[in-house]
Amino acid sequence: MPSPPIRRFPIAVVLAACLALTGSFPAVAGATRHINYSRDIRPILSNSCYKCHGPDEHERKAGLRLDTKAGAIGKLESGEAAITPGSSVKSAIFQRLTSHDPDVKMPPPESGKSVSAEQIGLIKEWIDQGAEFHPHWSFVPPRHFPASPIKTPTAASNPIDRFIISRLEDEGLQPSPTSDKTTLVRRVTLDLTGLPPTIGEVDAFLADTSPNAYEKLVDRLLASPQYGEQMTRDWLDAARYGDTHGLHLDNERSIWPYRDWLIRSFNSNEPFDQFAVEQLAGDLLPNATIDQRVATGFSRCNITTGEGGAIDEEFYVRYAVDRVQTTGTVFLGLTLGCCVCHDHKFDPITQKDFYRLFGYFGSLTEQPMDRNAFLPPPAIRTGPAADSGKIDRLKGDVAAADSAIRKALKAFRYQEPVVDARIVTTGSGAAAPRPDELRSRSLKAWEASVAKDKSSLPRNVARALEIPSQKRSSRQANVVRDYFVEHVYAGSRSIFDPLHAKRDAARRRLDEAEQDSPSTLVMQDTPKMRDIFVLVRGAYDRKGEKVLPGVPAAIAPALRADAPLNRLSLARWIVDARNPLTARVIVNRFWQHYFGTGIVKTAEDFGAQGEWPTHPELLDWLATELEESGWNVKRIQRLIVTSATYRQSSHVSAALAQRDPENRLLARGPRFRMDAEMVRDTALAVSGLLVTNLGGKSVKPYQPSGLWEAIGYSGSNTVHFVQDKGDALYRRSLYTFWKRTSPPPSLTTFDAPSREECVVRRGRTNTPLQALVLMNDEQYVEAARQLAERMMREGGKTVADRIALGFRLATSRQPTQEEIRVFQTLYTAQSAAYARNRQAAAKLLGVGESPHDPKWDPCELAAWTMVANVMLNLDETVTKG
Repeated sequence: MPSPPIRRFPIAVVLAACLALTGSFPAVAGATRHINYSRDIRPILSNSCYKCHGPDEHERKAGLRLDTKAGAIGKLESGEAAITPGSSVKSAIFQRLTSHDPDVKMPPPESGKSVSAEQIGLIKEWIDQGAEFHPHWSFVPPRHFPASPIKTPTAASNPIDRFIISRLEDEGLQPSPTSDKTTLVRRVTLDLTGLPPTIGEVDAFLADTSPNAYEKLVDRLLASPQYGEQMTRDWLDAARYGDTHGLHLDNERSIWPYRDWLIRSFNSNEPFDQFAVEQLAGDLLPNATIDQRVATGFSRCNITTGEGGAIDEEFYVRYAVDRVQTTGTVFLGLTLGCCVCHDHKFDPITQKDFYRLFGYFGSLTEQPMDRNAFLPPPAIRTGPAADSGKIDRLKGDVAAADSAIRKALKAFRYQEPVVDARIVTTGSGAAAPRPDELRSRSLKAWEASVAKDKSSLPRNVARALEIPSQKRSSRQANVVRDYFVEHVYAGSRSIFDPLHAKRDAARRRLDEAEQDSPSTLVMQDTPKMRDIFVLVRGAYDRKGEKVLPGVPAAIAPALRADAPLNRLSLARWIVDARNPLTARVIVNRFWQHYFGTGIVKTAEDFGAQGEWPTHPELLDWLATELEESGWNVKRIQRLIVTSATYRQSSHVSAALAQRDPENRLLARGPRFRMDAEMVRDTALAVSGLLVTNLGGKSVKPYQPSGLWEAIGYSGSNTVHFVQDKGDALYRRSLYTFWKRTSPPPSLTTFDAPSREECVVRRGRTNTPLQALVLMNDEQYVEAARQLAERMMREGGKTVADRIALGFRLATSRQPTQEEIRVFQTLYTAQSAAYARNRQAAAKLLGVGESPHDPKWDPCELAAWTMVANVMLNLDETVTKG
């Protein structure tokens, strides 16, 4: 908030005005309520005041800093104090907030900020209580709080419930009863595997009357290979995983072995601290294994380019900035990207802190311009030794072809033709080429023709052409001459065209072999560390103070004095038990996975602009449990899903829905629309189409035609979408090929991100387009047909029995008689409609690659397909809970 000069008023007038105002604010709590600075006050100051009176000293106005106690209670330039602990009427901040004078009022009207009467009342009460300051909650190490005492201890299954129920009792609420067993087995199976339970699995759980039946179910699901796939699905958003480069040509690149590593790591319950270290610095571990190097693909998932005319240094900076931002979001829950150009406006992170972190990612062997190659180095092969031998031989073929071209260039003697207004001669005779032929016969004419547009040329050629020919060095002159001779000059085509054809064929064979052999992008540092500078306003070419790699001083602990200045030191600092952020951030995202919203709603921001946790003691308890368990990820999942809180019924009364519409207090169980991949995988699973092979290359299932062509470059290898065949069409959505510039449309319709940047909290919308996808997308129509065949084949002879089977497959529960009646009516109507239009029935049954069983009457199968289509569209089918 900018601070104009304070107008002087007699103190008696100010005091009288303030006292008159004290009764005008709504009561926000009883007289005994303690106002918590972090929970109640800091968010108000951060949102309305920190821009001008916060951590950024370059933007600070009037010498006033409100994010620290010393700054807030110190004397101002006017001689007053912004805050006088114990006396709101003597505090300048309260005078400014309550003033009606636009020259005095804070925040100033032109700022667009405002503080409500209720918030002013909170600030007044806080000051009068002594204006207690303490550091931002997430920068204080978590404590292992004892579980809260509750009135009904038997309502708690584990300590999680005591924290939740204690808060509910404070709010005058009660937890909901436990869900029925059918709902419970469906909920926990979807959450832990991403797939619905089979009817056999539901029936087995219903039949198990042992006291620990649910715990046995949870243990079985945690041991399932599908658990690793489900956990990986969330992590891919955070890692911004994609199968293409993301810029310019957006060509395919190979990084899917990193995805497979994630699945194996989650399934083997790799301790999270090791999981994090290997992704950030696995290549720097002593005697690093192939798996540990593959793990570093986390930092190679960023978008890259090979665009002509791009500047190496600019993209070197952009890649490192992306890696700092991603690391900050995923592991620390901080918005470090706010510090690229200046100190953070809200958190105690300086621009210098950012570039010290930048330094850990600033000395890599990768080339900023990666040619949009399939496997831009550094990369490793993970396939068998035979693959490596074959690829090495093919690389030798490419190298030999390149060498032959270089020898031919060295041997070729180019003579510039004599040019005048009428004729071009080579000295041995005269020939008058057409104007459009002149550029391919004269170097000078070609240079003139490309003078205005060099975008299609290699960067080294374009840069050499920027220099007048008479001022070029011999090396620059050779660069221009060699390019012209090799690629343009008509007189050399008989030499270089065959050599190019041979090299291109060798490259194609190498590309095919590399694509067939598992290979992936990894991290690797240069032997010598690059110099790192603070970049003025974030501009790549404006270097300021030179810095060394390091961590933010505001976040404990400091690095050891003898710690190497490399990514391994950073990784170990991130998972150091004294780091107050990492464990909190990770368990919060685990909680978000199950309940739809984290204990801290802003999963990406644990800073001052983030939300205060709804259950701070529970968050700290979970964080310390994770650390003290040896970072045991499966143990935390088990604690959450075996809690009574998780097992509550999700039915909600109108009063409770009005009181807590987002279920932040957790007086009921979780219920929300499933994520995009789960919606598709559920349809495939209940239809019987799902192929459950674990791991492997990405696949290209159905999508509308023309999407890639609309945004693709002609030279890209992803300009044309080529749909896969067979089993690849029915693999889990986790394995769907992810083109950054045109991500899978059926998944983005259900809020999947583009993966161009790190995302740790997906949006969740409810739109008509989603229903249209479920009703009309080829994948879902085909799934409906296959589900219809299951109903006819396995459901018995009667219409009611077939409906009951299909409904159970889709929702896990038995339908009511009224629901059966509705579907019977639908089946009768559709059967009659297709009996009148057999051509429409045949067209419907032709959707999708899988064949339909010819033993079924087409009209009957089409009618059942429409019934199944509706079942796959039910809210209950696409909703968890």
